[in-house]
Formats: sequence, C-alpha cells, structure tokens
Amino acid sequence: MLGNMQRRDHKLLTATDLAGLQMALPGWQRVGAFLECWQEFPSFRLAMEFVRRVAEVAEELDHHPDIDIRYRKVCVRLTTYSAGGLTSLDVEAAGRISALLSEAGKGLPSPSSALHEP
Repeated sequence: MLGNMQRRDHKLLTATDLAGLQMALPGWQRVGAFLECWQEFPSFRLAMEFVRRVAEVAEELDHHPDIDIRYRKVCVRLTTYSAGGLTSLDVEAAGRISALLSEAGKGLPSPSSALHEP
C-alpha cells in the first residue's frame, strides 16, 4: 500500500512527442531520458527561493525532480523513473516550473514576495 500517494501509471512519450519538446518547453533540453533546465539567478537567496517553489510544485504533482544547486545556478532534471523515461508528467512539471520563472522573470518573488533582495 502506498499510503496517501496514489500510484499513477504514465506511458513513455512517443518519438513524435519528444521531437516537439524543444519548441513546447523553451529553456529545457532533452538529455537522454531527462528534461533539463539550467537557470542562473541574481543571488543565492533568489536561487533558493526558486528551489523552494519547485518543491511546492513537486509536492502538488507528487513528482520530484533532481535538483543541482551551484551557488546562483540551479539545474532541474525531470524524468519518470517508474516508467523508465519521459512521460506527460515530466512535461507538466516542466511547464509549471517554467511558469514560476516567467511569473516574475528571474527576479522571482511575486506570489508571496517572501524575499526582498537589496
């Protein structure tokens, strides 16, 4: 039993689906079985705020990315491990993460204005 988590089966994206990813998700690249997006922020604090918001999206979707933090640079990598590659869930998560970036540009805060950079 998986407790609160509901098991969702996702089918791998087709070759046609994969071919259209670059146009559908600007800023994201397909790297093998992953969708990957690197972003650089004006400060470490804003990079951490972005990661916090990615975590909220991940919890809502019950789909958790690999996150690599290198000071002001953040890499988000998505794949559906249980399916063995990219699925519509990865595309949905990438779209939601992209929306975080475009909400307020890379200067982030907006939804709660929790951080104020000098």
